Amino acid sequence: MSRTIIISNRLPVKIKKEDGHYDLKPSEGGLATGLGSIYKRDDNVWVGWPGVEVTSEEDQKEVTEKLAELNLMPVFLTQEDINLFYEGFSNETLWPVFHYHPTYAVYENSYWTSYAAVNNKFKEAILEIARPGDIIWIHDYQLLLLAGFIREEQPDLTIGFFLHIPFPSYELFRLIPWRGEILENMLGADLIGFHTYDDARHFLSAVSRILPVHTTANVVQHGDRQVVVDAFPMGIDSEKYEELTHTKEVHENIEKLEKSFHGCKLIVSIDRLDYSKGIIQRLQAFQMLLEKNPEYISKVVLYMIIVPSRDSVPQYKELRDAIDQMVGNINSLYRTLNWIPVHYYYRSFPIDMLVALYHQANVCLVTPMRDGMNLVSKEYVACRTNNSGVLVLSEMAGAAKELIDAIIVNPNNIKQLSEAINEAINMPASEQSRRMSSMREIVAKFNIRHWVKIYMDKLKEVKNMQNSLLAKHIGVNRRDNLEKRYAASSKRIIFLDYDGTLVGFHTSIEKASPDFELMEILRKLSEDANNRVVIISGRKHENLEEWFGTLPIDIIAEHGAWQKCKGMQWQQQPGLYNFWKQEIRPILQTFTDRTPGSFIEEKTFSLVWHYRKAESGLGELRANDLMANLRFITADKGLQLLPGNKVVEVKNMEINKGKIALTWLEKEQFDFVMALGDDHTDEDMFRMFPESAVTIKVGSNISAASYFLNDYREVREFLKCLSDKVCIPSS
Repeated sequence: MSRTIIISNRLPVKIKKEDGHYDLKPSEGGLATGLGSIYKRDDNVWVGWPGVEVTSEEDQKEVTEKLAELNLMPVFLTQEDINLFYEGFSNETLWPVFHYHPTYAVYENSYWTSYAAVNNKFKEAILEIARPGDIIWIHDYQLLLLAGFIREEQPDLTIGFFLHIPFPSYELFRLIPWRGEILENMLGADLIGFHTYDDARHFLSAVSRILPVHTTANVVQHGDRQVVVDAFPMGIDSEKYEELTHTKEVHENIEKLEKSFHGCKLIVSIDRLDYSKGIIQRLQAFQMLLEKNPEYISKVVLYMIIVPSRDSVPQYKELRDAIDQMVGNINSLYRTLNWIPVHYYYRSFPIDMLVALYHQANVCLVTPMRDGMNLVSKEYVACRTNNSGVLVLSEMAGAAKELIDAIIVNPNNIKQLSEAINEAINMPASEQSRRMSSMREIVAKFNIRHWVKIYMDKLKEVKNMQNSLLAKHIGVNRRDNLEKRYAASSKRIIFLDYDGTLVGFHTSIEKASPDFELMEILRKLSEDANNRVVIISGRKHENLEEWFGTLPIDIIAEHGAWQKCKGMQWQQQPGLYNFWKQEIRPILQTFTDRTPGSFIEEKTFSLVWHYRKAESGLGELRANDLMANLRFITADKGLQLLPGNKVVEVKNMEINKGKIALTWLEKEQFDFVMALGDDHTDEDMFRMFPESAVTIKVGSNISAASYFLNDYREVREFLKCLSDKVCIPSS
């Protein structure tokens, strides 16, 4: 029976050592709540660091046994690991870049070495327990390399990855020296999830520009695997927050708040200490509100909670000092004998008090400079059981994509933020109710359990898609069966692509002429009276005529624009046009000028940009850019954009290998139909042919074809086998 293994940097548990023994208490965090439905079931398990350094073997054994009772498994880290991997690379390199503060980023080799080593520790822990068929779900930026590390050792496992922080634009991500290694290993996952479509788009842009991979929509073709990238906005346990508003402890806190702030509008702000949270800008906006609206003095209170975080790090210590100073300035300028404008707390609060604050606050300020999702906004909404209150939300938070009935602001615009607070304070009750009820429906529906379900359902769907696209390799047994089918048939048609299928790949297109061995194979096949052999290629008809004109075979050139039956003259497909070339050619020329080694090939009804001679990686990079430039132009003009093996081709939409091949099948009744090809154009044939046809993809097992062969050498051996009617096993 397959299991689900969840992996995160921290386990959902709090550990304390008292009287020489360890005391474990499960965490109440949102992720722990959502994933509880998975890791607590059957023999599933959650793997991660327990949160404390445990050095002795005896202590490690005790902690491991106690964690096992909760379906948890520890990865023990040393203090050096925490300093270099967690505080170092994770929080001093990745965090600032991913949150758009690159000036704070530290690019230290020792950080990277430790980051890779700790990801490797996690890999070793997983491999100890992972079994074939298990589902692996990796979480967050501390473990970006883990999917690739696991995939290398266990290629058949189902692996998901979810990033809980924003993914930066390509221009920022490229600042990281180890960007290629990070992306390469992230693509070890089958499904890569983000909070928003913007984050997914940034990731796809970085992948297509940095790695030599092909992306289509939200799918990355990585080697022989298809990796899906998608957005899954994370929710909260809304029922829990709503139920807490009815508890005795919360009501006691509500009474205290009512007594303390009677007659005042209460504005709440809750954040962890971090430069990405926009805390200074929020205070500036509140000060501007009091400056421009003196009538609010004694009438409005900002209740600001900052949860301590890394205040020994210089940037965080400076931020804390700046907050202290600004709060002091505002309070000294505006306080009265009975009223303080900013109630500032630098500590964490119990959940009962937080729920009471959410329930009582007239306004909640959630204005980060950059945030993956920000669940405070959703917690506030969940606690507004009477549908009152106003949420002021930064457009830079992922939650802004869902909670569109909040007052959305740019946190860099202090004036706009100040005016938004003013609008929130004065919003009519009916408008508050309309907005809040709409947001409460969203928060309730798209809760944490819904998030877990749609992610896991998508992961299974992706794995099924991958498996459905896997062609079967033609080994000795399958080749023997196919040869028997071939020998038993009396009317056969064989479609053969040329480049990459019958011959190897050459840096010069002129050097790919057929050799003696290939000509002998084709001659023997075509001389069999039961066979009709069709060369179907993207090559110019002049080339194919020169090479194969003397053989008794049919030839389809330029993907179907030209065709010739044996013994007949060449015919051009009617109704085609090529006046579009004058607009497309200059674009191809621009990319040719920018890419040494690339060149343009002109065919009758298509233009081909070749990058087979370009520097490795650069050609793929330019090809992705070229396709992005051409995608909309070609769609408007009824043209087809085709990525191929070291080529990008633009052709008339009517030209299609599948359609033209079907016209050949309609000419006669065949009891054996076979097609071999190696690129996207051949997929049209594979999809359109009847299920009984033998369709073979060359060079990849991701295909609509039924079978695959690794390269042109295996193709030739297979065709020889058929023509000789003797199957000679491979060595």
